[in-house]
Amino acid sequence: MAAISMRLPVARKAVVPSAPRGAEKHLVAPGDTITTDTGYMRGHGTYVEEEKLIASVAGVVERVNKLVCVQALKTRYNGEVGDIVVGRITEVQQKRWKVETNSRLDSVLLLSSMNLPGGELRRRSAEDELAMRDYLQEGDLISAEVQSIFSDGALSLHTRSLKYGKLGQGVLVQVSPSLVKRQKTHFHNLPCGASVILGNNGFIWIYPTPEQKEEEAGGFTTNLEPVPLSDREVISRLRNCIVALVTQKLMLFDTSILYCYEASLPHQIKDILKPEVMEEIVLETRQRLLDLEG
Repeated sequence: MAAISMRLPVARKAVVPSAPRGAEKHLVAPGDTITTDTGYMRGHGTYVEEEKLIASVAGVVERVNKLVCVQALKTRYNGEVGDIVVGRITEVQQKRWKVETNSRLDSVLLLSSMNLPGGELRRRSAEDELAMRDYLQEGDLISAEVQSIFSDGALSLHTRSLKYGKLGQGVLVQVSPSLVKRQKTHFHNLPCGASVILGNNGFIWIYPTPEQKEEEAGGFTTNLEPVPLSDREVISRLRNCIVALVTQKLMLFDTSILYCYEASLPHQIKDILKPEVMEEIVLETRQRLLDLEG
């Protein structure tokens, strides 16, 4: 007979508003009129009908001077130059790899846009082209930076830095790109003993914090030694915390993930995904973030 776990209701503290009165986010649904003022410029996610600016997607209205656009709440990833992404190799082609990055089209990683093993600086030869599958093959996960955007909207990636390259052991969590906060750095070594790469494309990689960086590896040598149980537990807890934050539509950045992790410590890892526990720890996280801003 299966065991049933039950929790008694508890009184919850009310959360103070996150924004001052009048500064709340303007949410719209498709077909909603944003403004009837003719002095505005039409941006993404809007169209004009009968001199009214109308939303074509569900999302948040953003105004930059006179430009009005709607940032969709749930969308494919629209890349920008300089974004950090986590992707999966889907195909090995001539002098390039195709990479799945949660965007409308597969991204491209050119052979010339990556470090050679050992960090050599030279022209790519026919031998390098033949050895492409030794570097990266189908199914491999990589971290990279958006170098440029092709005319059809596909992204061109590069891994010309030792912080980018092939990813080893860890856990991949896929979330909506709109929930990943843009920051100066998206590589975070958290004090709880694990590290995260918050990809702008909504792919989040959680992995054990490396003890030392092998600078001569060139981003291709991955550590495949068994991960200790303590590290696996930390990674699993972080993964469930990120799922909880995403479910409650809270932005993901290093502080919010760390606060959520600390709020989840009284609970078992598997219990974090229970709706009432999820709501409780995210409520505490939201309150701490508001206290931090205040």
